Amino acid sequence: MMYSEKVMEHFMNPHNVGEMEDADGVGEVGNPQCGDIMRIYLKIEDNVIADAKFMTFGCGAAIASSSMATELIKGKTLEQAWKVTNKAVAEALEGLPPVKMHCSVLAEEGIHKAINDYREKQGLKPLEEKPDAE
Repeated sequence: MMYSEKVMEHFMNPHNVGEMEDADGVGEVGNPQCGDIMRIYLKIEDNVIADAKFMTFGCGAAIASSSMATELIKGKTLEQAWKVTNKAVAEALEGLPPVKMHCSVLAEEGIHKAINDYREKQGLKPLEEKPDAE
């Protein structure tokens, strides 16, 4: 299985790794089939993601997907971050092998969970997941 240079770069030197003590929103997702577990932490200021971190237990593609996803959402509004799809994550990584696409889906779901965790803490309604257009 061949990974792009981008995937390897984000796997070997992932960005934004670590726990965030005072996160405003946390999303944890897992895929029992492959054993990947991903936790995304968000720091939110004025509806903008000021910082994002992740802790991922999983394969190289899962770590690379989390790393890229946090890079893509930093500095974006919650609405913009919500629209970051697994395809956008995979494209930013210059492609993922089909068998590893679920890793980018986990990253998308983790972002959604973290945003809704924040919204619920603020007394806002969670944003709705749209049905998959796959």
